[in-house]
Amino acid sequence: MNKLRNNLGSVNFGTVVLDVMTIADEVDSQLNLGTLFPPDSLCRILELPWFPALQGSAPRSFGWRTTMRKSAWSVFLLLSVSFAVPRRAAGTQDRDRTPDLLVDDDKVECPTATFTSIQDAINAAKAGNLIRVCPGTYREQLSVNKSLSIEGDNGAIVLPVNMVANAAGSSGAPIAAAILVKDAANVEIEGLIVDTANSGVSACSPDLIGILYQNSSGSIEHNAVRNTKLSASLNGCQSGDAIVVQSLGDGTSKVSIGDNSVHDYQKNGITGNELGTEVTVTNNVVTGLGPTTGAAQNGIQIGFGAKGGVLRNTVTDNVWAPCVSLTNCAFNATGILVFQSDDVRVEHNSVATNQVGIFANGQNAKIESNSISNSLVLVGIDLAGDDGLASRNDVTNSGQAAVLIEGNDNKVQSNDITEAPVGILKLAGTVGNTHSGNSFFDTLIRVQDPVPAHAVHVAPQR
Repeated sequence: MNKLRNNLGSVNFGTVVLDVMTIADEVDSQLNLGTLFPPDSLCRILELPWFPALQGSAPRSFGWRTTMRKSAWSVFLLLSVSFAVPRRAAGTQDRDRTPDLLVDDDKVECPTATFTSIQDAINAAKAGNLIRVCPGTYREQLSVNKSLSIEGDNGAIVLPVNMVANAAGSSGAPIAAAILVKDAANVEIEGLIVDTANSGVSACSPDLIGILYQNSSGSIEHNAVRNTKLSASLNGCQSGDAIVVQSLGDGTSKVSIGDNSVHDYQKNGITGNELGTEVTVTNNVVTGLGPTTGAAQNGIQIGFGAKGGVLRNTVTDNVWAPCVSLTNCAFNATGILVFQSDDVRVEHNSVATNQVGIFANGQNAKIESNSISNSLVLVGIDLAGDDGLASRNDVTNSGQAAVLIEGNDNKVQSNDITEAPVGILKLAGTVGNTHSGNSFFDTLIRVQDPVPAHAVHVAPQR
């Protein structure tokens, strides 16, 4: 037992909470460990504190209708890890570390700053250096090609003007990124406000992006990325992405994207694309424009061979206004879009007021323990790939159906479905799909199988 406690002590609590919660749910549902091994007894074994209030939690029928949907066992296991594992400050970076380079645009807040330009500090930095950015407005595009950390104080704003193309995408089309990270092994960006309201981009090309990682790894945490959009007359351009990670050629990118505020983007909020890319998208708040006649928005996208997970985010207000009915919907806006990517986890997210809550057409998608509500016109969950799982989700107020199955060999189980014309809709021609243990409320047709083919027309960004 001491060995277990010692091993837990070496784990970063922040990176394991979601896995612990998911495992706890699954273990308890399969083995009923909360009955076999009372949590108070396990606390004594592990020499951990026990809170009697956890015992006698709400009955399972009520627990399924709460946001966290945790049994006494699940809560116990999560708290056990939280006490056993030493806490670390939020974010990858250590804010007690003395910066190697100090930047202040006017040297008022930080009189000892050596630089007034962030780019000058990047150019002077050595690999592994920490750059601290003091409060101020920095009207510059940034380019990083070495491993380093950029840490912004409250009020540090990157607000570039007259932006120019500084990269090219997978198709070779030009990109103008406010912050470009290219061919770097480990770049950490934290605490900046990245605002492209004054970009000066006056056409559909170059593609406007807030933060872009190409063939690079690291973390993007605790930033606000906003106003990644063109003028109203150009709102139909497929441009304007807040955060993008992509791998080109034989390159690779592995990036943690966490605790960011992302809003007022034109096309996509957070995107991980292409083979060689792996993103972990956690605890972000991603807010679309609401009903728009321009580009069909996506809150979070993992696509075109990228890998990763989308965990505990809040994604709202992605609505393409011309999509008004099932027969009049050329494209739609999506909260979380998994497109041509396999083995992606989508778990513990809150997804509301999108036309499709969660769409997955890769293989082996795991869509679990999400809260999905107010899916306008279309569906809460769309399993468009094969061998997917939709489990333990709360799906409320869906326009067409709570769950639409377009692929094969998918499992829909133990979901709570409230207020939908159809609970589970299975398209004709699909095979091997199963459903079990789902609860239906205010839903006249629980399962409709089969129905004529009706494709959902998502609009991925590439």
